[in-house]
Amino acid sequence: MSHLTLHAALKSIYYRELGASNNNNGSISKTIMGGGSSKPPESISRGRTELSIDISSKQVDPTSPGSLRFGAKRPEVLGHSKTPEMGHKREVAFSKTPQEVVIRTGARTPEPPSQARRFEPLRSEVNPSHSNMSAPPHPQPPAKGASHGAGDFSYVGIDAILEQMRRKAMKQGFELNIMIVGQSGLGKSTLMNTLFKSKVSRKSVVSTPEERIPKTIEIKSISHDIEEKGVRMKLTVIDTPGFGDHINNENCWQPIMKFINDQYEQYLQEEINIDRKKRIPDSRVHCCMYFIPPTGHCLRPLDVEFMSRLSKVVNIVPVIAKADTLTLEERDFFKQTIREELRANGIDVYPQKEFDEDADDRMINDKIREMIPFAVVGSNQEYQVNGKRLLGRKTKWGTIEVENIAHCEFAYLRDLLIRTHMQNIKDITSSIHYEVYRVRRLNETNGQPNAQPPNTLVNPQQANGVAAQHQVLTHEM
Repeated sequence: MSHLTLHAALKSIYYRELGASNNNNGSISKTIMGGGSSKPPESISRGRTELSIDISSKQVDPTSPGSLRFGAKRPEVLGHSKTPEMGHKREVAFSKTPQEVVIRTGARTPEPPSQARRFEPLRSEVNPSHSNMSAPPHPQPPAKGASHGAGDFSYVGIDAILEQMRRKAMKQGFELNIMIVGQSGLGKSTLMNTLFKSKVSRKSVVSTPEERIPKTIEIKSISHDIEEKGVRMKLTVIDTPGFGDHINNENCWQPIMKFINDQYEQYLQEEINIDRKKRIPDSRVHCCMYFIPPTGHCLRPLDVEFMSRLSKVVNIVPVIAKADTLTLEERDFFKQTIREELRANGIDVYPQKEFDEDADDRMINDKIREMIPFAVVGSNQEYQVNGKRLLGRKTKWGTIEVENIAHCEFAYLRDLLIRTHMQNIKDITSSIHYEVYRVRRLNETNGQPNAQPPNTLVNPQQANGVAAQHQVLTHEM
């Protein structure tokens, strides 16, 4: 059977089926029978009537125009075509109730009901009673919170505040003030240079190569501007030469206590001024590193007295200096002994348990407390170890690598002070230690009958006058 014979048979069947119920639609007859062209009419292929063809004599080419007319479920059936010509052809689409016809060698038999149910979803999407479907259906509103295309309408942009804070912090820079306390010869200056990979200690900037130890404790501050990967930080190293070097060390901690309170007082006077600065320079001591001699036995009475008094006004981080002079057994025993003495004397060193914010911080800080005091080794010399340049101390038995956690705990101390807890150290200094001093200072000022409270000052001159009358107090607890 040729394609022309098949087309003619189909035309006659549809003309007989559609002509009976649509006599008033003369355009349909002309479309089907007019012209005698072999081109298949496109309007019939878009109707709801589906035909199933079973021809045993000759296989129909699926790519031919005749094969595309049957069984094609195109989007135009649902009335979603967007071209004008497709919309015009939908006017003659649903003129008859959908049905299925099987042509088998010219005979017509009804399709079984089980196969006819395949097209029920198509009938449920449109209304067969409407003969004109040129108007597209109303679009459904999008679900709440659904994204349209590439943009997400549920995004507000709150997370952008992190970038804003980062840019502002990069412009302002950071400040860190570290005080180092301990006897001479414990490697305090060397350890500070090792921490910041630069010469930031007092001995590195003095004019003379050798400096005589003063008779009394003389506190010296050295400030440096350090920049790394675009981040600027003002580092201030406060050294206390002569601490514990005398025969009579009675009250040798008082100059250090006075210096710490002086910085709190200076910050307080800048804060209570009416015309105060937009950003008050922060000279408060954020951290005090106390160097313990590597005796291997226990803490000295001077160590206990110093840390007991200063732990209430500043963050104290105890370290065992020159830990390479101890064996592994001696180091572990010494660390355990120091922790027991700290608990027995009520000395609360950083990180303090009462300042843990949540369970995660408590878990991290507990691991740090188990390592306190840190057994550290400092060095400014580089050596070749396994093809790498490393900071270390060379001995007859090998090279002690400073940043190797198997040799010492310098890496843990560096992470605590710089990489993980620097901001927390500054926050505790500002919100805990400084607030204790501020509340006590303002209460004493308000308790004086002839003194004017700082918050009632009318001009900066009066503020400076009251500041000159204030005496620096010492936390004796």
